[in-house]
Amino acid sequence: MRVLVVDDEQDMIHMVKSYLERYNYQVMTAMDGVEAVKAAKNEEVDLIILDIMMPKMDGVTACREIRSFSDVPILMLTAKSDPDDRVIGLRTGADDYIVKPFSLKELLARVEATLRRSKGFQTEEHLFQHKELMVDLRGHVVEVEGQRVNLTRKEFLLLSFLVQHVGQVFTREQLLDRIWGLESGGTMRTVDTHVKTLRLKLKSAGAYIQTVWGVGYKFS
Repeated sequence: MRVLVVDDEQDMIHMVKSYLERYNYQVMTAMDGVEAVKAAKNEEVDLIILDIMMPKMDGVTACREIRSFSDVPILMLTAKSDPDDRVIGLRTGADDYIVKPFSLKELLARVEATLRRSKGFQTEEHLFQHKELMVDLRGHVVEVEGQRVNLTRKEFLLLSFLVQHVGQVFTREQLLDRIWGLESGGTMRTVDTHVKTLRLKLKSAGAYIQTVWGVGYKFS
């Protein structure tokens, strides 16, 4: 997935860009609304993270301009927390809205949710179905060929994360960070062990969790 990050604060751009790249997103950047509109016209992007308060052209105006020729998902990023500001952004055509300061994990979650809705990966926000495998993200239920599969909490979190990123490769370090947290004391072996156990429990559906040699794992 290719993301365009637009903000007039260089530190903010660097922080968001570095974090998203850890999760295999390709990140382009722009410093103002004029650059954002130009990039949206000339480049293929899957999502735009757009700050509101910027020079030359503010984010609301840029969002309106982009909506005149593109339906690319737009996540508004701003220090304004007034409900009226959020309404203006959404009515202009933004798909979601996040207020500074924010956690990078929350930003990533909003990026993922916005992309899932726009790409139609799921028939429902909480339900994933692929051939014999069904994962109910809300109910924490996994079934293979209609039979319930009992997973531990970490196994379920690992499977849920992978099915929400179909085809995307993650290193062991990235999975350890996202599922266990880098401060948990887990190791790369922890990831390998959980993947092995998960494949066994999923039986035929376990083959969808593929090893990308020298890199990590993906759901394919």
